[in-house]
Amino acid sequence: MNELITVENEAGERLDKYLSEEFSDRSRSFLQKLIKEQSVKVNDKPVKASYRLVLGDCVSVFFPEPEMPDIAPENIPLTIIYEDSDVIVIDKPKQMVVHPAPGHYSGTLVNALLYHCRDNLSGINGKLRPGIVHRIDMDTTGSLVVCKTDAAHRSLSAQLKEHSIHRVYEAVVHGNLKDDTGCIDMPIGRHPTERKKMSTHAKNGREAVTHYHVLERFGSYTYVQCRLETGRTHQIRVHMASIGHPLLGDNVYGLKKSPFPKLQGQTLHAKTLGFIHPGTGEYMEFNAPLPKYFNDILDQLRINRK
Repeated sequence: MNELITVENEAGERLDKYLSEEFSDRSRSFLQKLIKEQSVKVNDKPVKASYRLVLGDCVSVFFPEPEMPDIAPENIPLTIIYEDSDVIVIDKPKQMVVHPAPGHYSGTLVNALLYHCRDNLSGINGKLRPGIVHRIDMDTTGSLVVCKTDAAHRSLSAQLKEHSIHRVYEAVVHGNLKDDTGCIDMPIGRHPTERKKMSTHAKNGREAVTHYHVLERFGSYTYVQCRLETGRTHQIRVHMASIGHPLLGDNVYGLKKSPFPKLQGQTLHAKTLGFIHPGTGEYMEFNAPLPKYFNDILDQLRINRK
C-alpha cells in the first residue's frame, strides 16, 4: 500500500490526475481502473476518479502485486551513517539500485536492508520497496534515509511533501557558470516523446525548484552545490541541463560520450540530509563524505587547471 497526504497546492485537483502525477510510471487509464475497483481510497473511503482533493486528504493506493521472484535478503556491505529503532541513514555507493525492479531483483539496497534489518522495515510501500521513502538514482551516491516503522515512514513522507527536508547535493557540471549563485524554477514532468526521461517542457510538469552555488571553477567545468526545494525525478540533472550545464558523466541529459571514460554515470553526490526525527521531534542532519571517484575527478580538474 502507498499512502500520500495532499498539500496546499494539490487541493482541488482531480484524484486521477493527481495519481498520474504521483505515479508517472503508470498510465492514467490503469490508475482510473484501480479507482473503479476501489483499490484507491481517500480517508479510508472509496471515491470516484473525478473526486476533488482537499488539503490533508490521506490517499491510499493498493497496487496489485505483480508476479516476480521473491526478494531475498543479501549480505551486501552497507555504509551506515546513522541508525536507531526508527530510521537508518545510508551512504549509497555508485551503481547500486535502490529497490528491485524488472532487471534488478538482486544486488539492490533493499536486498541489503532486508539482511541487515530483518523484519524491521516499514511496510507501507509493499514488498518491493520496504522502508523506502525517497530514492536517488543508481549512479548518484550519498545520503538516503530508510524508515523502519510505518509511523516513521508517514512522518518522513509528510516532510517530503512539505519540502521541509534539507537536501544538499554536490556535482560537477560542464561549462563555466555565469553567476556564483542562482535559482532554477522550472516545472518538471515526463518527457513528451522519450518516456524514460524527464523534461522541463512536459505538458503537465510539476513545480521544481533548485538552488545552486558555485564551489570551484575549472574553466570548462564547474564544481557546484545544489539545494533541492522540491524533489522531482532527475531534478538536478534536468535543471542543470536546461540552463546549458549538464552534469559531467550524464549521458542521458548531457554528452553521450564522457571526456572521463572511466566515469560510471553522472558526477552527483547527495552530501547533506536533514530532517525532523520522527520519534524525538528533533532536527537531525547527516553528511556523506565525497566518494573517491568524485575526489579523483576534482584532483584531475585542479591539475588540468594549473
